[in-house]
Amino acid sequence: MREGNGRFVAGTPRHRQDVDRRAELVGQQTPHAALFGCSDSRLAAEIIFDQGLGDLFVVRNAGQVISESVLGSLEYAVAVLHVPLILVLAHDECGAVRAAIDSQAEDAPALPTHITHLIEKIVPAVRRVSGPAVSAFVDPALVDAGHVGREHLKDTVTEMLKRSEVISSAVAEGTLAIVGANYVLREGHADPNIVVGVI
Repeated sequence: MREGNGRFVAGTPRHRQDVDRRAELVGQQTPHAALFGCSDSRLAAEIIFDQGLGDLFVVRNAGQVISESVLGSLEYAVAVLHVPLILVLAHDECGAVRAAIDSQAEDAPALPTHITHLIEKIVPAVRRVSGPAVSAFVDPALVDAGHVGREHLKDTVTEMLKRSEVISSAVAEGTLAIVGANYVLREGHADPNIVVGVI
């Protein structure tokens, strides 16, 4: 994954997406990693890691927020596909993070129900980063969105381990590692900063 991201940054991809590769995968899949990341259109998982068809089991939603469907999908990757790695991918300039920050302002407009439900998992990181509350509200201009994103990434990995016995047991048994990384949009590289388990 690191080498593939390096090729992407350098502009020298070599992934296989051809007709023959597609035919090889009809009967089975054996991805070497699962990737749980944000749905942002600038984070096309296979492209930024220079991976081909069948290489990654990808789960995405806005803000890489843990949900029942996310946990079920990742447990399938671990228990059935036997991936040895889950990469949790956050990024800078995340719209979900920005929405979570802005939602804490005193004059914040009401958001649609499902967006509110999504970003409420990011709000604890907003509150921690904004410091001791002197009021119920936050001034979004004073909150570092990058810091919120990094805190939320930690929360995501922690919640995944806490809520999934399949995943936490695989890590404890040494058959699975989890890496949390931040993707830098302008430069194209993914910087790992959380490692759980043995890679």
